[in-house]
Amino acid sequence: PKNSAHLNTSPTTTATPTTTSSAAPPQKTYKEIQFESMLSSSSIPLRDLRKLAWNGIPPPHRPTIWKILLGYLPSTASRHKATLARRRREYKSAIKQHYDIPDDTRTNSEQETLRQVLVDVPRTMPEVPLFHNDRVRRCLSRLLYIWAMRHPASSYVQGINDLATPLIAVFLSGYFDGKDCLDGEVMGDVTDVMLEEVEADTYWCLTNLLAGIQDHYTSDQPGMQRMVMHLEELVNRIDADLASHLRHTGIEFLQFAFKWMNCLLLREFRLSCVMRLWDTYLSEGDGGFEDFHVYVCASFLVHFSSELQQMGFDELFQFMQNMPTHDWGDREIEILLSSAFVLSTLFGDSEAHLNVVRQSA
Repeated sequence: PKNSAHLNTSPTTTATPTTTSSAAPPQKTYKEIQFESMLSSSSIPLRDLRKLAWNGIPPPHRPTIWKILLGYLPSTASRHKATLARRRREYKSAIKQHYDIPDDTRTNSEQETLRQVLVDVPRTMPEVPLFHNDRVRRCLSRLLYIWAMRHPASSYVQGINDLATPLIAVFLSGYFDGKDCLDGEVMGDVTDVMLEEVEADTYWCLTNLLAGIQDHYTSDQPGMQRMVMHLEELVNRIDADLASHLRHTGIEFLQFAFKWMNCLLLREFRLSCVMRLWDTYLSEGDGGFEDFHVYVCASFLVHFSSELQQMGFDELFQFMQNMPTHDWGDREIEILLSSAFVLSTLFGDSEAHLNVVRQSA
């Protein structure tokens, strides 16, 4: 019968023979089989893993693969368990050293950092129920503060809180076979131990991610300035009409693109789309969150070129603050990534074009 799939039919029940059983698990895709085969290797070949992950990682495998690509887990599978245990112990020690201490032992600077973190965390991902959960917010507050204490050269700035959210969501999903946890409903089944592990793993992976883009968050944020300049140069070359329209309308790239760089488009796309985006960024290696991100931003901006060229200053400014991507999914993200890949192929071999000082029109 058409609606019989919901019945808990005994496997001994006789029925009309069919080629597939309604109770059978869904057949694995070729991509899933490839990932499983690679992860079952005693030594995971990183180059092959990056190549495979570039086109997207199946959610059940995403937590492990992100940890490998971020350098948190070694490529030798037999060392994963011991590595996780050691790093989680180290993070517990950091909590005792930096967080679980009397407030009056903190310096004024440390108290101000903690205050800023505690102000920002409730504002983080307001549209995602998972980040309304008090337990998740405590984890996020703690790991951000500890990161700031252990990285005084940059310390904490707004935007870093956003970067932790995909890591938390993905690593939490690892306890539920890759299930989407963004609605927060799984939290009733999340034990304290699970959440402690997610927090520690997020801390170390965020640390590794930020190590590659640290000058984005130091004084004056030179990395951000550099990326915005690169974006403007790139758009001048690939869509001169759009660049000219923005210039003549009085819109400066810094006015809209700084946020794109600071938060890595986390405020422009749904978090599930960002996860897909990060599969590719992590696969790109060291330049994923800087060089390739600029190509993605250029593709993103040019995608709306025809609409933008019809707008005046006020309409343009409003549009840039609230890009119409609420209905985007993996398909749209993958088109964006393909376009960015083409740009990186055209311009990536010679970055000189990005360092040319644009002549005034």
